Amino acid sequence: MEWISGVAGGLVLILVLRSILRTLVVPRGLYSVLVYRLWSTLRRVLCLLAHRGGYRAIDRAQTWLAPLMLVGMLAAWLGGAFLGFGMLLYAFSPLSWSTAFREAGSSLFTLGFASGARLRLSALDFLAAATGPVVIALQIAYLPTLYAAYNRRELEVTLLQSRAGEPAWGPEILARQWLVDTETALPELYRAWERLAADMGESHATYPVLLAFRSPRPYRSWLVGLIAVMDAAAMQLALAPGSAPPAARLVLRAGFTSLRDIAASVRATFEADPAPDAPIHLTYAEFEAAVAMLERTGFRAERSTAEAWPHFHGWRVNYESVAYELCRRCDAVPALWTGPRDFPSEPIPPRRPVDRRPGEGRPEVPPAHG
Repeated sequence: MEWISGVAGGLVLILVLRSILRTLVVPRGLYSVLVYRLWSTLRRVLCLLAHRGGYRAIDRAQTWLAPLMLVGMLAAWLGGAFLGFGMLLYAFSPLSWSTAFREAGSSLFTLGFASGARLRLSALDFLAAATGPVVIALQIAYLPTLYAAYNRRELEVTLLQSRAGEPAWGPEILARQWLVDTETALPELYRAWERLAADMGESHATYPVLLAFRSPRPYRSWLVGLIAVMDAAAMQLALAPGSAPPAARLVLRAGFTSLRDIAASVRATFEADPAPDAPIHLTYAEFEAAVAMLERTGFRAERSTAEAWPHFHGWRVNYESVAYELCRRCDAVPALWTGPRDFPSEPIPPRRPVDRRPGEGRPEVPPAHG
């Protein structure tokens, strides 16, 4: 019985150490079973608690997902260490189960009141005493990294609100620029989101818990914002390839590369190299309605809608499926052109400010079902 306890305790400690290193220390996107299981389980529980309340209830519930994951990770690591050291102490001493675990807890949490006063257990006691503070210190050091990445992300998402509305939508980005004659600012927007996409691809793949951090406002989402910027770039390249800035191609490439890196870190399935004519969920009718709205703002297309559709389709096929899957898993705001959710919802069009200028005013966005 003792040797089984010793082997099992050693394996538990190895698994705990492996999980800590993969999650907090190794600077690359390694899959962590603990993080994924916590995310999946807590997300389902929170969704069930708010399932009947619509998207706003889902958003309020999911706000607790990230802090619960952080607390759950720390509790799982400390609990695993407690179990492992307790089993090792039982295996290497005549202590009873209750006394072994009492000594393990005393050493792990550096309480120091339950020492067995046996020399051969001192090494295990000292190792347990070092493990508790080290795990807690690593978790504390982990938080500034997470919140720094979160702040960088949310700064650009907040800046996008005035250009894309809430929730963000690709055609709305283009429409607003032509409505107020700021289309020359689009290259700067694409460059900013190219850098942000690269940043998110690195940070969110390395620390998947960032996927659970929601924006401060319910209708904002980093994922929906990235899809909107990519859709805007794809539409501009498809409709007006001669005047579209080179930065539009760069943000598309950076965007779908980032989404694939993040999806791979959470083991979401996607086609790595889809054919340009592979089917997509977005319909030609939806694209046509968006182009018609865009043309009413003064946007001058160099191609007809029918001619532009294959080009837009060829761009969107690179990121649509992986973007839809991540939106579903993250319970992102159900914006236009972002796919279905696991909760009952209708696509929400962006809210556009009231036009106070004299005249006919601005053209309206398509209805939610368009």
